[in-house]
Amino acid sequence: MTGFVSTLVEAWQELRINKVRILLALLGVALSVAALTSVVGVGNLAREGYKEQSERNGGRVATLSLGVYGATMPDPVQLEKAYQGIQQRYGITTSTHVGRTQAGFQFPRGVTNVDMTIVDVGYGIIHRVPLLMGSWFAADDDQRLAPAVVVSEGFYNQAGRPNLTTNPTVAIPGDQPATAVIIGVVPDVWPDSPPAAFILTKAAAMTGMAPQMSEFKIWVGEEHAGPLTAAITADLQSQFPGYSAQASRMDYAAHGDPLEPVQMVIGGVASLVLLLGAVGMLNISMVTVRYRVREIGIRRSFGATSGRIFFGVMMESVVATAVAGIAGVMLAVAVVKHPWIQSKVAPSLTEYPAFPIEAALLGFGAAVLVGALAGAIPALVAVRVKVIDAIRF
Repeated sequence: MTGFVSTLVEAWQELRINKVRILLALLGVALSVAALTSVVGVGNLAREGYKEQSERNGGRVATLSLGVYGATMPDPVQLEKAYQGIQQRYGITTSTHVGRTQAGFQFPRGVTNVDMTIVDVGYGIIHRVPLLMGSWFAADDDQRLAPAVVVSEGFYNQAGRPNLTTNPTVAIPGDQPATAVIIGVVPDVWPDSPPAAFILTKAAAMTGMAPQMSEFKIWVGEEHAGPLTAAITADLQSQFPGYSAQASRMDYAAHGDPLEPVQMVIGGVASLVLLLGAVGMLNISMVTVRYRVREIGIRRSFGATSGRIFFGVMMESVVATAVAGIAGVMLAVAVVKHPWIQSKVAPSLTEYPAFPIEAALLGFGAAVLVGALAGAIPALVAVRVKVIDAIRF
């Protein structure tokens, strides 16, 4: 242990002596490490942003959509019974019906048609519904006499932006008039979106809202997606022999990570830059060893072993690139965690993830590896120096 520590101290002292020679090489290594680490960090940030946005549309990984199709519609009661039976048999805890329709709401400026999404409580979990204020549906909200609705920001603005703590209401005129209670507000899908709202399945039936199209979704998790897709499809097909039954993944990762190829290409470019930094470090190390031939020969004459000479010369590069690696990782963290970068790379995220520790370890490990490779060749040259030739040098 003492020998190792003394070698590190000796390497640091040599770096201080030759600091002007290696400064530019280390700057290149630091920038290369920063580029490599930033690529991984920004890629992780972009993946999280893309993942959240995609899960809002298609559902979490892995979400299955179940359906039974044929020349005629299957019996709704039998179909619902089949869906509930599948949930019980396969231990699925999160599911939702999803239906689309339109309904008129009485706003201060008149009745306006609103795009309605008819859902169950599990929809908020499966689709990671973000809330600007208020709350998502609770399990007992379908028992309200006044149906609860979660509305878009456009709906909320047209309703006069009421205070949600006072349980604001909005009238639903029509054949089955009702008074709905606004309990939450979600952001618009895009700027100036038309008003939209979510309502629970039982509440929609109570107000006479019939979905024009409907599907049933379950969240099974990625590790069980493959086996359950095949099993549920066969299960449904056996219950509806005259129809075509299907269970298919709807989430963004159904066919693999779409961002992985792009990140691999950018990572390859960053690795090439890091390799160029290693070549610069190798050149500086070779020049430094040539200047130290006489010193190495004297040390050999006083009993320094080949292993000590090799390890000492190589550690100079390792220590130098380790310091450059730390600087590069710190620069990468500052870049990736900058609010402007985060807002541009992942504008859909409401809460940004921590800087990935694997990116920091990759950058630092790459710097140390570069130092080891750049120091190994000069170390071999130093070991082969003959004492008598070195003293004459």
